[in-house]
Amino acid sequence: QVHLVESGGGLVQAGGSLRLSCALSGRPFTSYAIGWFRQAPGKERDFVAAINWSGAKIYYADSVKGRSTISRDNAKNTVYLQMYSLKPEDTAVYYCAAALANDWLEAIGTYDYWGQGTQVTVSS
Repeated sequence: QVHLVESGGGLVQAGGSLRLSCALSGRPFTSYAIGWFRQAPGKERDFVAAINWSGAKIYYADSVKGRSTISRDNAKNTVYLQMYSLKPEDTAVYYCAAALANDWLEAIGTYDYWGQGTQVTVSS
């Protein structure tokens, strides 16, 4: 069974930065693509960024493109989402998810396992 744990969320002022981490355990890390999604109160869960198993394929939502960097350290079984120039509209619970697939990584239905989420709050 795959277990995902997110960390790194918190309260930050607009214009600030945060680095979220997603640690995977239970199965070989390099078997999985990892995606980040976020969900604001009263809204649907939306795609943020994804990286395939090797790191060769990376995708970003338009809303964060140019303000975020996703990367993975296969030696540490961890994926990172570095976010810059944060805006109040980035406030949400951020979830990481793991997929055995390496395509359609922007689609929520592609993912097999989900973490519990970490709260990001951006104050104006």
